[in-house]
Amino acid sequence: MVASDAIRDDMLDELPDKYVARDFYAKYDPKEVLGRGVSSTVRRCVEKETGKEFAAKIIDVSADLEDPQGFTLRQATIREISILKLVAGQPFIIELHDVFESSTYIFLVFELCKNGELFDYLTNVVALSEKKTKAIMRQLLEAVEYIHSKNVVHRDLKPENILLDDHMNIKITDFGFAKDINPSERLFDLCGTPGYLAPELLRASMYDNSDGYGKEVDLWACGVIMYTLLVGFPPFWHRKQMVMLRNIMEGRYEFCSPEWDDITEPTKHLIRNLLQIDPRRRLTASQALKHEFFQSMQLRTGPFDARKTFQLVMLTVRAMIRIKRLKYTPEPLSVAVARLDPYRVKTLRKAIDGCAFRVYNHWVKRGEVQNRAALFENRPKQELKLAYQQPIKSNA
Repeated sequence: MVASDAIRDDMLDELPDKYVARDFYAKYDPKEVLGRGVSSTVRRCVEKETGKEFAAKIIDVSADLEDPQGFTLRQATIREISILKLVAGQPFIIELHDVFESSTYIFLVFELCKNGELFDYLTNVVALSEKKTKAIMRQLLEAVEYIHSKNVVHRDLKPENILLDDHMNIKITDFGFAKDINPSERLFDLCGTPGYLAPELLRASMYDNSDGYGKEVDLWACGVIMYTLLVGFPPFWHRKQMVMLRNIMEGRYEFCSPEWDDITEPTKHLIRNLLQIDPRRRLTASQALKHEFFQSMQLRTGPFDARKTFQLVMLTVRAMIRIKRLKYTPEPLSVAVARLDPYRVKTLRKAIDGCAFRVYNHWVKRGEVQNRAALFENRPKQELKLAYQQPIKSNA
């Protein structure tokens, strides 16, 4: 469906002229603004015939600006539409419901995800348990497996580009950097978000003799996301971006204490295999889904034994009662530990981090993941540390 090409030069805070976009307004009733970008506005809208809610992304394509790949905003948007249609049908990928186009605006109507971005959810809860991380990562890897089966690479996977629907299921969105490639094709252009870039992608943009990169970059981003979900901050963050990029290229990160003390070894093993510097050794999405981290306990098969079954049921009930009571049992805390290292205690650590996010919530959302990681930076700067270690000279 194509709207008329004439439109008045309004700011995106105002809705485009109803006469111009009559087809869109005949079908949908726009509501409040959900978000704004540099050249786009997202509004909640209601389909008049069915009463269903959607999210309408209104993109101003009147400017002839080009991205680093030489595409105008209109060309990039049309390419994104074609990619979305190519990967449609997977439950964990955002569904494009409708498209309207004029010479100055493009209307993209998506399914509405009322729980917002995974990044905002993570800001509220600080970090996720292994169980919740397992549910999100399973959905993410299934979506990536489907995307790669269509010979498409996303190239910008991050919590800001993952939405949560009414049932807290994920929806991968923002396919602006996505590209369909041949199985043997290699890419060389630099795109994505610094903290989630794979080493081979950085090398492709730095060295002329690089082999380029392929779909493996999405699995590296999955490893960064999984690390971030579990402890609340990314693995390679540094105040100086050049140092952070060097850490990425060298695969230099750590499972630091105390945040990782309670995380199980299979979880760390999966992250290590996703954050492999060599893309040939990095797990594919299909291999990652078969990892021990996602495997449930298998029940033994054999003849039914009523006595053993009853004993197992009783042990399970007793264990559940103890676990339920444990929830209300305060963790023992000595004054010495609270005074010297309060961050080591998980309960206090979550309380401290939660308070920090309540105070600096607005700053974190604007600064994205880099400033989010800064909240967790509880180590002294090296120059100050050295200054304190030097003996004080006497004036005498």
